[in-house]
Amino acid sequence: MLSIDPKQIAPAKLQGYLQSAIAPRPIAFASTLDEYGNPNLSPFSFFNVFSSNPPILIFSPARRVRDNSIKHTLINAQDTKEVVINVVNYDIVQQMSLSSTEYPGGINEFEKAGLTMLPSDLVKPYRVAESPVQFECKINEIIPLGDQGGAGNLVICEVVKMHIHEEILDDTGTIDPFKIDLVSRLGGNWYGRANQGLFEVEKPLTTLGIGVDQIPDFIKESGYFDGNDLGKLGNIEKIPTDEEIAIFVKENFEVKAVLSADDLHTKFQKAKEYVDNGKALDAWKLLLAQK
Repeated sequence: MLSIDPKQIAPAKLQGYLQSAIAPRPIAFASTLDEYGNPNLSPFSFFNVFSSNPPILIFSPARRVRDNSIKHTLINAQDTKEVVINVVNYDIVQQMSLSSTEYPGGINEFEKAGLTMLPSDLVKPYRVAESPVQFECKINEIIPLGDQGGAGNLVICEVVKMHIHEEILDDTGTIDPFKIDLVSRLGGNWYGRANQGLFEVEKPLTTLGIGVDQIPDFIKESGYFDGNDLGKLGNIEKIPTDEEIAIFVKENFEVKAVLSADDLHTKFQKAKEYVDNGKALDAWKLLLAQK
């Protein structure tokens, strides 16, 4: 048996063991505002419900292991004492993942992830309209657990209002576990889908994904790509150049045939196939290629 003294192992490796062993974990998709009113949206898998009366949720934005810096969500929580926690289902898992990209302060992750800002009733941060359940919360207390990289900060939130999409309810008004289709976090790239098992989501780039907001309308409005597809398309570092597209077409007979057919349906179908097979960059090149 492998036995480990936490003080004798690198923090990043210890974190990997912890996240892989303590799993699956629910995901708090936390929406906050900074002191100037700029929206911020980020997921956290150190999260759960700890009380029902009063209704208390706790999540923990940890200090970054690599440089001991703290996250915008924690700063906003300290400044405003308000947060909306949105649950994550399979329909938005790719967009949620994209939102975890470390964009600079003031960048709106709702826009980058292609999600809809929905005004809250009792707190200022926005809700994620696409989330099946949203909790408006006041922050009761923030407890720092350490001052080194990897240290958590317990954000203790009291739910002041919750919102539930009616389509996830069964005939008795109870949340149906199949309809809500929740996802959970494990270690590495692994996620769990409550009613189907494990799947992988490629981690966002260490550079910055361009975001769903940079995808042309003709792609977003085509009807061929759902939110998860758009999340994958938004998680590329840069849009392919004309030269890169030309080389791709020249070297790919199947793409030449698709373009020669001059059939938008065939073109979009093939691009969707690329996205489904983890080839978002090839999908971009095909979508932007001219006959």
